Amino acid sequence: MAQQDYLSGKKVVVFGFGRQGRALATWLPTVGAETIVTDSRTALELKLRRKNYPGVKFHLGGHPEEAVLGAHYICVSGGVPLDLPALELARTRNITFTNDAQLFMERCPAPIIGITGSAGKTTTTKLVGNILEKGGYKVWVGGNIGNPLIGDLDTISKDDIVVMELSSFQLDLMTVSPQVAAIINITPNHLDRHGTMENYINAKANIIKYQTPSDVAVLGTDDKIVSQLEPLVAGELSSFSRYDMVPDGAFMMGSRILVAGSASYDMMPHVVVERSDIPLRGDHNVMNVLAACAITGAMGLATNRPGIMAEDMAEAIKEFEPVEHRLEIVREKDGITYVNDSIATAPERLAAALQSYDEPLVLLIGGADKDLPWEAVLVMAMQKSKHIIVFGEAGEKQVSTKVMDIFDKLRIFDDQLSQVENLEQAVERAHEVAEDGDVVLLSPGGTSYDAYTDFAERGEHFRELVTKL
Repeated sequence: MAQQDYLSGKKVVVFGFGRQGRALATWLPTVGAETIVTDSRTALELKLRRKNYPGVKFHLGGHPEEAVLGAHYICVSGGVPLDLPALELARTRNITFTNDAQLFMERCPAPIIGITGSAGKTTTTKLVGNILEKGGYKVWVGGNIGNPLIGDLDTISKDDIVVMELSSFQLDLMTVSPQVAAIINITPNHLDRHGTMENYINAKANIIKYQTPSDVAVLGTDDKIVSQLEPLVAGELSSFSRYDMVPDGAFMMGSRILVAGSASYDMMPHVVVERSDIPLRGDHNVMNVLAACAITGAMGLATNRPGIMAEDMAEAIKEFEPVEHRLEIVREKDGITYVNDSIATAPERLAAALQSYDEPLVLLIGGADKDLPWEAVLVMAMQKSKHIIVFGEAGEKQVSTKVMDIFDKLRIFDDQLSQVENLEQAVERAHEVAEDGDVVLLSPGGTSYDAYTDFAERGEHFRELVTKL
């Protein structure tokens, strides 16, 4: 007889009916949980078909405090503010907070590789999945990207491997860690959500905080903040670096990427690829490749499986295609290349995009601000761009307002700068000023929530606009 799930008969309230919330609303009733969903949007805005969620109760158009009365567990989706009055009430009543990632990890029969970072975690997660498949494993990739995975628990086998991207929003609420946990980098991000950099770092650190001595942590030691988390490592440590030869992990020697120690199938150093073999632009993507090699090489220490051979890593790396909305070439027209980097929702990501190009740039920036520093990246943008187009409505929390104020102080020349109201006008202006050999780069530096559901919708709109030129 199957063991009863601890959620059976318990009242579970799901805050947010996006991708994660919908997955929970489908899965929770299958384990006998009394499921309530609350969302600030209406049923019409959500395009909700209640018959698809039998037995689930909905509170829509807001988050009423009565929704949490009598609740045993609160599941908070990533985009939901944690300072909602209903959530504050839940805290005063000591109701347990959790989310889809934690519930999945508690029940998953297969080993889990968890990956987080301020930038690059999606590319690294997908590359890790591809490398593992080359190594002959059946792989499930999801979490903060694609499929939340909670609904696949009955299908996943103990012989499979799960690769999860984990965001700071998810990790902030989690009290479990995966068997293999990787932190690629930590730079200022989501401070509008976490309040302070310390809170943000602590959220990221949860990915390794609950590991056991039999687990593996993979850290990007070139990052000063990440390297300071080494004392939290309870088990084996693997690392990756562009600048230093690491004893266990992945590193660069000249133009070559090598694995050594615990990341090598025979503990000896092996060349994986030349940098020129990597089909992705930018030093940040070199770091993503290094991270993927360290993770897949060392994962055997925690999973009792063979690590991946360098030949399989190399094949997957050479075949890897850029993930959409990440320096994605949309079109080449009249000698002009249009690039979609809508994922750049922070100045740090914009800086990485700028460093990836030597061609003359027409740069499109805008969106909603996350209370992050902009001065340094705007100086870089002035140096790297022949023309900068700032788009978006004015407002205290808008990138356009903050950026234009800084440009005014920097005394940027007017002929290098345009300001428009929206992305459509930005693309039109870029088409006017760009010339043969230029790159038109959408790398906004701000979130999309001022005008779009998410960065993907913004990127898709950019694709549509460019296609119509």
